[in-house]
Amino acid sequence: MQKTVDVVIVGGGIMSATLGTLLQKLEPSWSIELYERLGAPAEESTNPWNNAGTGHAALCELNYTPELADGTIGTAGAIKVNEQFQVSRQFWATLVNEGTLPAPESFIVPVPHMSFVWGEKNVDYLRRRFDALKDHPLFAGMQYTEDPAVIHQWAPLLMPGRSKSEPVAATFYAEGTDVNFGALTESLLDAMRAGGATVRMHTTVTSIKRTKDGLWKVALRNEIGKTPAEVHAKFVFVGAGGYALNLLQRAGIPEIKGFAGFPVSGQFYRCDDPAVVAQHQAKVYGRASVGAPPMSVPHLDTRLVDGETSLLFGPYAGFTPKFLKSGSLLDLFRSIRPGNIVGMIQVALTNFGLVKYLATEVFATSAKRVNSLREYFPQADASKWYLYNAGQRVQVIKTDPEKGGILQFGTEVVAHKDGSIAGLLGASPGASTAVSAMLDVLEKCFPQRMNVWREQIVEMIPSYGTVLSDDPKATAASLKRTAKALGLS
Repeated sequence: MQKTVDVVIVGGGIMSATLGTLLQKLEPSWSIELYERLGAPAEESTNPWNNAGTGHAALCELNYTPELADGTIGTAGAIKVNEQFQVSRQFWATLVNEGTLPAPESFIVPVPHMSFVWGEKNVDYLRRRFDALKDHPLFAGMQYTEDPAVIHQWAPLLMPGRSKSEPVAATFYAEGTDVNFGALTESLLDAMRAGGATVRMHTTVTSIKRTKDGLWKVALRNEIGKTPAEVHAKFVFVGAGGYALNLLQRAGIPEIKGFAGFPVSGQFYRCDDPAVVAQHQAKVYGRASVGAPPMSVPHLDTRLVDGETSLLFGPYAGFTPKFLKSGSLLDLFRSIRPGNIVGMIQVALTNFGLVKYLATEVFATSAKRVNSLREYFPQADASKWYLYNAGQRVQVIKTDPEKGGILQFGTEVVAHKDGSIAGLLGASPGASTAVSAMLDVLEKCFPQRMNVWREQIVEMIPSYGTVLSDDPKATAASLKRTAKALGLS
């Protein structure tokens, strides 16, 4: 007998858990089944050690504020990602207040966000960036200094051992966040189970095919025993990280044509020494080298996972054809199609900075990695730091009829025109903007339901349908309200 459900969700990361939670809140009578190929949820990019845990709001990440051709600082990207993070904060705050999520300190803690630069040109840039953002409601409270003594007060590890003649500058935002997206995902999935959803581990989705009756036949394989199964769904969301591309290709939707993926692996230095860790309480982001891609931006971070605090520095990037950390060396090659191969070649030929950066990173020596660390922490003792492999990211390559292959450094929702299937491609800022991304899925896939859902969505996310920062008073109130609910104030 054919088993049919309302919703099938592929993947057990933060995106899938967020969408499942939203749908369960909006349509509690719908049957929802979520499948994860590994033995536990949040083991790929969502795992706390596979990402830096930064609550991305452009408070410190300089890649969101490029220097434009006319010399001004572009702020649109910074404002957009901050707006998106506020949507996440509002949703999480609502779930905490109603008891859907546990105590907020289990997944989010306040950690100041800093930008730190050196050299006259970089100091000038950061000064102008601060001037461009300081009066915006979402960045109110950001501080700026060129005084080494103040920087030392904010982040004591940055200044000792540095040349006194070298110009330095920093911004500081006290209410930045460190987020354990793995713990958050597990809590969301627990709540989904309690609400009646089926959440299955050790279950691989091997194919997705349209049936004559308009449903989607989802082929499954139980990894314990390798037994096959199938389920038919009215709606499918593919939140399978790097594997989303391949599964959407297998589904045969025309909207995925022209998309490709460029995998990049990440490594971090980690320090667990209590004496060192105690001296640094911030996430400190620098500026990427000229011509280097956004992913190359180094940062020295406080990281709190399961009650233990560590320091991370990185990322150091590498290349592997795998689309997941637990993936196959054939992933990249299996993704090649006639419709995307030209775009892939064009990206390889036109993104010399990326190619150079990856080649440099792949062949970097331990000494070179340590020297990079000492640009931020001049007196770092290499013996107290160890290198570990973090997550695997697949950057989106999109083929444009006019521009050819375009490498995108963000996320993108790809949905069938009838809204019956959708998936998420891309990487950072990813998890931090999960709620906005999943609202985008709802708007693309359930346009006929949005008017019915709107009131309930606004109850969960008060700024929904508006630009929060258009109203400074509303912005201040939202920041205060969510900070209180999430234990950030």
